[in-house]
Amino acid sequence: MVQFLFWFSLLLILYTYVGYALLIFLLAKYRPCKTQVQTQDGSAEELPEVTLFITAYNEASIIAAKMANCRALLYPAEKLKIRWVIDGSTDDSALLLREYIDVEVIDSPIRKGKTAAINHGMQSVHTPIVVFTDANCLLNTDALKIIAHQFNDPSIGCVSGEKRVAFTDDDTISSKGEGTYWKYESLLKKLDFAYYSTVGAAGELFAIRSSLFTVMPEDTLLDDFMLSMGIAKRGYRIAYTPDAYAVESGSLNMEEEAKRKKRIAAGGWQSIARLLPLLNIFTYGKLSFQYLSHRVLRWSVTPFALFALFPLSFIIGIGYSSYLNVFNIIFVLQVIFYLCAGLGYLKRENPHVSKLFYVPYYFIFMNINVLFGIYYLWSKQHRGGWEKSQRK
Repeated sequence: MVQFLFWFSLLLILYTYVGYALLIFLLAKYRPCKTQVQTQDGSAEELPEVTLFITAYNEASIIAAKMANCRALLYPAEKLKIRWVIDGSTDDSALLLREYIDVEVIDSPIRKGKTAAINHGMQSVHTPIVVFTDANCLLNTDALKIIAHQFNDPSIGCVSGEKRVAFTDDDTISSKGEGTYWKYESLLKKLDFAYYSTVGAAGELFAIRSSLFTVMPEDTLLDDFMLSMGIAKRGYRIAYTPDAYAVESGSLNMEEEAKRKKRIAAGGWQSIARLLPLLNIFTYGKLSFQYLSHRVLRWSVTPFALFALFPLSFIIGIGYSSYLNVFNIIFVLQVIFYLCAGLGYLKRENPHVSKLFYVPYYFIFMNINVLFGIYYLWSKQHRGGWEKSQRK
């Protein structure tokens, strides 16, 4: 039984973090999904009307930069509506935004969280496409055109842009680790879409057909993921467009990053519970396979397998007379990996730490927070309400 648990854990870890990436690469290359988009560029007359939807809580300090970025977007002004939904802010956000005559402002006096703000703001959206973006990130100038182009394919119900984390050599692990992680995620999303559909959208930049929007429970933690996967569940594909991207700064430190990861992990557990039908591969086929491989395993059982593998390999290895056996070899490799992660932890505030240390540390850090996410979810439910982060 112990050996079975060892091999099960090892194979599960390898599949989740390496095997699926290799498998989806082969599937994307040899079994790609055919797109129905015929042309790359459209004239201004052919572009649909778009609502740029921004939710904000106490973002007065970045409104000027965000609005300058909105004005720089290469999209016909007569077809672009900019809507800010202010969620119970206590600063001058609403007052500052009213200086922009071409901006719609919905100001809610009570803070109910981002999901409630989206539900409220979407009630009066009349454009066929709505593009969601966060207040604290900047879009590339062609982003909206690139996104709108994807909707020429009638099978596409949602379009996800790419999240890019800006960091410099002077930044610490919190930014560099997050940036490395998102490069890996972006590659998987690109391959997922090439094969069939991206599995979820990033809230920094994604778009949907307005007709497909459904009101979400206000306690929803991962509103971007639940909204996009709800559309995929209805038979539409989620496109991934890395050429349309949102740039934001990484977390200031690992303490801030830990809080964010716990909320995301809790949202992952919540999403799994609310999207249980998607695990039925006989009904959802390719989408179910991708969802299980890319999200569910990473958000649920694989972190347990990762931390169980260390004692399992030790227990089995000491039972052999020869030190040179697969269990001891894997145990030693884990010791080296954890030592590198430990050094990464000790150097977490050092801007010049090597990838050899910060990548293992960030990997372990993410998986630990998946476990903490269970407690976070439980505590939120039992304290009589949900707190929603504005920066996911």
